[in-house]
Amino acid sequence: MSVEREEPAIAEETTEETKESRTLRVIGWFSVGMAVAAVGIYLGNELRSRYKFKRRTPYDFYANAGEQQAGEFGMGV
Repeated sequence: MSVEREEPAIAEETTEETKESRTLRVIGWFSVGMAVAAVGIYLGNELRSRYKFKRRTPYDFYANAGEQQAGEFGMGV
């Protein structure tokens, strides 16, 4: 009943290949997730800036409206 077995060598190769493919799959999904997050942040920022731009008040047209520095008053400059 001596049967030659070459299955362990094949099994070792398949486990290494599955580990490599699993690692590449994880890296790929992580890259996709990061790309989706970056696009979401960019689109969210664009939508927010457009929303804020459409709802400007007359005070927003002046760069320093309401911001007066107290140190400049009374110096005669």
